[in-house]
Amino acid sequence: MIEKYIKNNRLTIIVKPNSSKNEIIGYDTNRDSVKVNVKAPAENNKANIEVIKFFSKLTGKEIKIVSGFTSKKKVLKIA
Repeated sequence: MIEKYIKNNRLTIIVKPNSSKNEIIGYDTNRDSVKVNVKAPAENNKANIEVIKFFSKLTGKEIKIVSGFTSKKKVLKIA
């Protein structure tokens, strides 16, 4: 499902921390981004780590955040 949103091994996401579970909730066409809920809070890098773990497990590939470390909008590099 997510593969169609990956362009040049990059994926733009919008993260909502402090959610009840980790899940993809939809796609924002205005921002050209996948909307994602994560359980971890947005403090001490916890939400970023949760995003990396979630997408690594989902894709089976190595994930890195290339921009948006302190923002809800992030760009992931999928290796």
